[in-house]
Amino acid sequence: MSIVSERRPMESAAAWKAADVADSGVWSVTLDATQRAELVGAAREAVAAGYSPLEVPQAAFDLPSLHDAVARWSSALVSGRGFVLIRGFPLEELTSNEVEVAYVGLGIQLGTPVGQNAHGDLLGHVRDEGVPRRDPTVRLYQTRERQDFHTDGSDIVGLLCLRPARSGGESRIASAAAVYNEILARRPDLLEVLYEPMYWDRNGEESPGEDPYFALPVLNDVAGTPCLFFIAWYIRDAQRHAAVPHLTPTQAEAIALIEEIANDPAFYLPMDFEPGDVQLLANAKILHSREAYEDYPEPDRRRHLLRLWLAAHNFSSVDDVLRSGIPARTEAQPEGGS
Repeated sequence: MSIVSERRPMESAAAWKAADVADSGVWSVTLDATQRAELVGAAREAVAAGYSPLEVPQAAFDLPSLHDAVARWSSALVSGRGFVLIRGFPLEELTSNEVEVAYVGLGIQLGTPVGQNAHGDLLGHVRDEGVPRRDPTVRLYQTRERQDFHTDGSDIVGLLCLRPARSGGESRIASAAAVYNEILARRPDLLEVLYEPMYWDRNGEESPGEDPYFALPVLNDVAGTPCLFFIAWYIRDAQRHAAVPHLTPTQAEAIALIEEIANDPAFYLPMDFEPGDVQLLANAKILHSREAYEDYPEPDRRRHLLRLWLAAHNFSSVDDVLRSGIPARTEAQPEGGS
């Protein structure tokens, strides 16, 4: 029996389509007054104790009123739909530094922050840096351009909206399991292509001596469950390197099919962010995209999100190589150096 014939549709709460999650009441929660006050108090105490946003130990950020809620969010990520939207984060009651401390303090209830770029940044600022993306060394989240459906490099990705754009910037999410099932129904032969290694660009974030690309399949089975890691432009960008094999027609077709299915309104859920919204996604289970946007001219009104990548405390949604984020770049040692 061939591997193709052994593949089965994924049947779980994470295999949803847009109609299944049309009611926001099943996937969104609003922090109550007690929970908001506890976050504010914990953040202020941590700042008064001298902690920076990424030095806050979990023991110093106990949130009793959120214990049950965190357990429910974790359950939704690991065994439910794979996403949660939390509303009412207390932005207006905190300074910008306290907001960062409170956000990290909330995040570490679910997992350990991991690096998001070659600088080892554990807290990302998603905003337009005013740099056009003329080459892969400019990450798309630093621009106002559209980001097609993709996953990130951790178990959980969290986005806190500080300010939305003047227009556009809508988040869209799609179930990786539903996309997998649709490929299985339409083109099972292309699933096998996605289990084979493809070459990905490192975006200029490689350390000295490292290749500027790496090989990795889009699909891997983790504990018997197909898990998806997908950033199509990284794969296409890698074609600029002479040592990287050309994408085969079937590889290009498989990549395009993922994009086609995820961008079908029957498969994706649109989600507009308001200030104080926190989106939590289980990577490998959820593909996410962002529409292009127009910003306000005033710097203090421009779109700004805070991003956390977390290695979850109690589950792994991606391969071990991926769940630790992007390694910090090491600097070249001078000759004779240690």
